Amino acid sequence: MTLRPFHLAFSVHDLAAARRFWGGTMGCPEGRSAADWIDFDFFGHQIVAHRVDGMAAPAAGANPVDGHDVPVPHFGIVLSMEDWQALADRLTAAGVDFEIEPHVRFRGKPGEQATMFFRDPSGNAIEMKAFADPGQLFATD
Repeated sequence: MTLRPFHLAFSVHDLAAARRFWGGTMGCPEGRSAADWIDFDFFGHQIVAHRVDGMAAPAAGANPVDGHDVPVPHFGIVLSMEDWQALADRLTAAGVDFEIEPHVRFRGKPGEQATMFFRDPSGNAIEMKAFADPGQLFATD
């Protein structure tokens, strides 16, 4: 089976801030845009930042995972370890405020993964992760 790109549309309060963050800080090439939305190439997937006037703050839930409070909802992508580290270094250099610092969780257990959590300027939670062994993505034991 060939993995097909996903599409995700999400709310932002400021398109200029979204453009700086997603296009500049994250390095996602910009696709089509209009007065109220911008497409970004999110590592081969299509995400669309839609400006929503009077946008309320995103839901602020969390679940405990491996000693951290993981923000819910969140979205992200699974990168190669090399690309994950390069992005972690890029975000750190850019002064991004991590909600959960880049680290390896489930060390030595099924599903061991590198992960980091941060928010975009509109408060959307993002998780970027990677596996040294991609076969561990859905590991149960």
